[in-house]
Amino acid sequence: MKVSFQGERGAYSEAAAIAHFNETIEPIACESFDEVFAQVEESKVDRGIVPVENSLAGSIHRNYDLLLRHNLHIVGEKIFRVRHCLIVNPGVTLNDVKRVTSHPQALAQCEHYIKKLGASVEPAYDTAGSAKLLKESRARDTAAIASRRAADVYGMTVLDEGIEDDEANYTRFLILKRAPESISNKPCKTSIVFSLKNVPGSLFKAMSVFALRDIDLTKIESRPIAGKTWEYMFYLDFAGSMNDDVCQRALENLKEIALTLRILGSYPRDV
Repeated sequence: MKVSFQGERGAYSEAAAIAHFNETIEPIACESFDEVFAQVEESKVDRGIVPVENSLAGSIHRNYDLLLRHNLHIVGEKIFRVRHCLIVNPGVTLNDVKRVTSHPQALAQCEHYIKKLGASVEPAYDTAGSAKLLKESRARDTAAIASRRAADVYGMTVLDEGIEDDEANYTRFLILKRAPESISNKPCKTSIVFSLKNVPGSLFKAMSVFALRDIDLTKIESRPIAGKTWEYMFYLDFAGSMNDDVCQRALENLKEIALTLRILGSYPRDV
């Protein structure tokens, strides 16, 4: 099975894909999130995996916009624990490290650790990419912050692991496919996107269709509608399957209120 992801080999997205599926998949690295979506849509790969939110950094808005732009289905999710590692070229010790490089978000998440190390920081385009560039440079005074998988992929040494300042560092990934899959009997989650009339009380009425039926809303995200100032699309996740009678009734009720409604998918919930 071919699974596309954004980033270099060894990226957290690749690690999440392997954790969700298994080691037998063929990971396909993409330069951008746009390319991940396009490869799935054009049948160049079987699945795509993209991050949509991090427990520390919040939502990844680009991927919410791409969900609306492409006609793909969400068929799964993976909640992945991000454990940052301090990675160096073989033979380099902790005392040798004078500079640390990684994606700005990873550097920010390890800020206190880097200060204790007394090292300067150098932003890079990607966590796994920083490890790749460090390998190519053969630098002896620099460390990269990336995943353990990145160290394995590029044959580098892990000096320290779990160096993030906050252990509650999780990223939620979505699994994308061209066609929906049959819904299992496992606890499910459903993702939808809808728009409303720009009138007082419209969002309250939309939320009421779920509240009155005791349906648990797990996420709501608003994104601007291009060309319509101060109007928004609402992305919403709720616990349950669109095959459940109570969820079907809620969605039918929402159709009566919403200007547009699209079901992005029902899929097994990762807890």
